[in-house]
Amino acid sequence: MIHEQLHDDGVLELVVEHPPVNAFTIADLHDLAARLRAIEERPEVHSVLLRAEGRGFCGGGDVKEVERLPAFEGILGQASGSQQASLAVAECAAPVIVAVHGYCIGVGVLIVGTADVVVAARGTRFVLAEVDNGATSGAAQALGLLPAKRLRAAMLTADPIDAEELHAHGSVYRLVDPAEVVEVARQVARHIAAKSPAVVRRLKLSLNASSGLDGLRARYRQELSYTYELNLLGEAQKGRTDFVEGRRASYLQPTDENEEGAL
Repeated sequence: MIHEQLHDDGVLELVVEHPPVNAFTIADLHDLAARLRAIEERPEVHSVLLRAEGRGFCGGGDVKEVERLPAFEGILGQASGSQQASLAVAECAAPVIVAVHGYCIGVGVLIVGTADVVVAARGTRFVLAEVDNGATSGAAQALGLLPAKRLRAAMLTADPIDAEELHAHGSVYRLVDPAEVVEVARQVARHIAAKSPAVVRRLKLSLNASSGLDGLRARYRQELSYTYELNLLGEAQKGRTDFVEGRRASYLQPTDENEEGAL
């Protein structure tokens, strides 16, 4: 579920709340995308703050939903939702500031990687879990967080990356204590919202073109072709089934094992 509130300063706050671990369902992803797309026609929105309630920002895609749906409906829906949500962040008319805490897995990394500004809590773990779930996509978005060689290692191993490392790379703008992450992100969003909305919206378009984000759709669609191939071959389902049936540990804390997420 996503809640939203438009503040008097022009900051639109979007809050993800999907217990127990904020695993994104297909509906969640499309809901987020629709809300961000609608900002094109909402001049009163000067900046967007995207954050989450609970133990972490995003536990990945909802693997249990993917496995529960018939045929390839689950993986097609999750892939389409991941594409639409991350593209909507990148192409949102207003700048998107994310406040990340606890953990950020799978599609959460794609969303954060396409955001304009990242504020993270110390100790937050980022995981690109695709290799363990028979998926090949996400590099196009995650390049917004990691250098190319480091990204390769992260995707091939699915080992966690902490927020401190991302801050050292410069992709995390502010690294703060967990209790401060939301307020610091709000301050950043307010600071941007106070500037000329016409200038800021056009500046974002300019930055997207200069950084190559305007070609994200084609690059991600190419990556997805290999994910679809693995699903057709029956290779992708093995990792997901192992996770759902408890034969593979969660990427969350040991006490959180076998909960949904981590796609």
